[in-house]
Amino acid sequence: MKPVEIYTTPTCPYCMAAKRLLDKKGAAYSETDVSRDPALRQAMTARAGGARTVPQIFIGGQHVGGSDDLHALDHRGALDPMLAG
Repeated sequence: MKPVEIYTTPTCPYCMAAKRLLDKKGAAYSETDVSRDPALRQAMTARAGGARTVPQIFIGGQHVGGSDDLHALDHRGALDPMLAG
């Protein structure tokens, strides 16, 4: 499985929904909490092409967007192949 990275904050319901979907898929992910570190949030924003909201999700180093984008990939049947590589 490709590595998954997710930038989050602790109280974000969209972050929780994205993590639930990844858990359901059996995808291991590394989580970075950007709530208390402006430098981490700035790095996330730069890496995500200017996106400032959380979550920001990367699969195999490719930016896929936020929770809605992740769920849309799943609904189209594109998430499983992306995770598998």
